[in-house]
Amino acid sequence: MSNLHASYLKEMGITEWVTREPGPSVSPSPAIKPTEDNVISQTAESSVRAHWWFFGAKPQGEAQFLFQNIIRVLGLSSQEWSWKLLSDDLSKFTMPEDGAPVVALAFGSPAVQKATGERDPLPQLRETILALNTGNDDEIPVLASQDLAQVVGNPKEKALLWQDLLLAKSVLQNT
Repeated sequence: MSNLHASYLKEMGITEWVTREPGPSVSPSPAIKPTEDNVISQTAESSVRAHWWFFGAKPQGEAQFLFQNIIRVLGLSSQEWSWKLLSDDLSKFTMPEDGAPVVALAFGSPAVQKATGERDPLPQLRETILALNTGNDDEIPVLASQDLAQVVGNPKEKALLWQDLLLAKSVLQNT
């Protein structure tokens, strides 16, 4: 893991795991010189791999800083994520034309209720893959998580948020 990723995890209150098992040491790979092949592969990697939709009230202050760190840790480009407001019309959300998979993360009870139509308490909905309530045939997975403003300054809540992000990432990998 790079020092940059480690520093973001530390800011989020997440401890970096290190293996304690003895094993062969990994030597750093030699630096890759930019070649035409590398430029082509970097261009292909810059295309959209997946879309992340975040639902809820726009984060402010420290919550916004936390959200920016989440985007950095996930390694998302500006084309790979978007913020959806509670006032947005869900029936207008459809799967992207580029065919990339979509996962939605709803922050806070009001966002979860609006996005999914579920009325159960947020703790019961966490770690469950729900569906976006668009009224059309698109099945867009939604994961429930705490409001970012509640997570700021609470390491236990940050750990739960991190679990939600990992679950969302695994949902994308399995679609």
